[in-house]
Amino acid sequence: MIPAILPTYNRAPLSFVKGEGAWLIEADGRRFLDLGAGIAVNALGHAHPRLVAALTDQAQALWHVSNLYQIPAQQKLAEMLVAETFADTVFFTNSGTESCELAVKMVRKHFHDAGQPERVEILTFEGSFHGRSSAGIAAAGSEKMTKGFGPLLPGFRHLPFGNHEALQSAVNDRTAAIMVEPVQGEGGIRALPDACLKGLRDLCDQHGILMILDEVQCGVGRTGRLFAHEWAGVSPDIMMVAKGIGGGFPLGAVLATADAASGMTAGTHGSTYGGNPLGCAVGCAVLETVCADGFLEEVRRKAGLMRQALEGLVAEFPGVFAEVRGAGLMLGLVCRAPNTDVVQAGYGAEVLVVPAAENVVRLLPPLTITDAEIREALARLRKAAASVQADAA
Repeated sequence: MIPAILPTYNRAPLSFVKGEGAWLIEADGRRFLDLGAGIAVNALGHAHPRLVAALTDQAQALWHVSNLYQIPAQQKLAEMLVAETFADTVFFTNSGTESCELAVKMVRKHFHDAGQPERVEILTFEGSFHGRSSAGIAAAGSEKMTKGFGPLLPGFRHLPFGNHEALQSAVNDRTAAIMVEPVQGEGGIRALPDACLKGLRDLCDQHGILMILDEVQCGVGRTGRLFAHEWAGVSPDIMMVAKGIGGGFPLGAVLATADAASGMTAGTHGSTYGGNPLGCAVGCAVLETVCADGFLEEVRRKAGLMRQALEGLVAEFPGVFAEVRGAGLMLGLVCRAPNTDVVQAGYGAEVLVVPAAENVVRLLPPLTITDAEIREALARLRKAAASVQADAA
């Protein structure tokens, strides 16, 4: 008999009942150090007082009205994002998946209205992850994502990661955009070098096509800048955002230049819940916190501390780990042992990490993690690594 919850998840045997900062408390009372943060969602940790207050205040005033009416918190958050980024305009969604859907529509509508309806093709890269909608899995193209779900939405070409010649030759008269994650998350914490991101921007400008950046996982302070592309000194035309922007409340957004968004007029897109008062109240509190003086500098400092400690862990357990990669507090341990063994051993050591492709475990702690918690995290990861090493002996 099928379970009451559709069995699409391979869940760990853990039931958390409370969260405090970087900690999750299991129903039996055990305290787990959370280095997954809900897969980079809980950017400010669990039950952050500022977010609790924002949500509580808004919940006592107004929950939902739909986008048939003005929503002051939505206007405020949009203006904040425009002020802090390349964007001229913002559309709010509930998730990264929905942001991908709009980004694809926006690109194609842009060229249709510009008198180039043949430009519908979007170039994407091996190892990418853009959500699990029809557009998202077609954009990623991997067998794991697409098997059994055909026919796939057409209009995507999948290129090898890091193959510049393949990219150059793929651009043609049908190309509308290049879509890329500055740091691949599900793909194994693979960071696109700054020079490559600059090269993509130049290629788009050369051919008059749009650059879409997927910063759903690597954005909102995760790499030590508000958005990861800032390290390369370039700006996209369209950017997909979610996860950290809501700090745990379902919220996403598409940011765009006026030119890229020019085709999206009244009636071309919509959302019942997107940008509702509850979500935007929390989003404003998140953005105010992350953009406050000194916050991102602290993220960068703590990222350096954590990376240095992880390098020591790799050196101590060369049979378990091969290397550290990533940026900011979006780090990956490339494993020699099966990454699932490391995740399981983490449960025993009461530390949570997240698996990814290329036999990587992801470390995506809250941006508010303390120095003492970083030291404790490494102690628990060391215990987990020792367990994996002993089991392999």
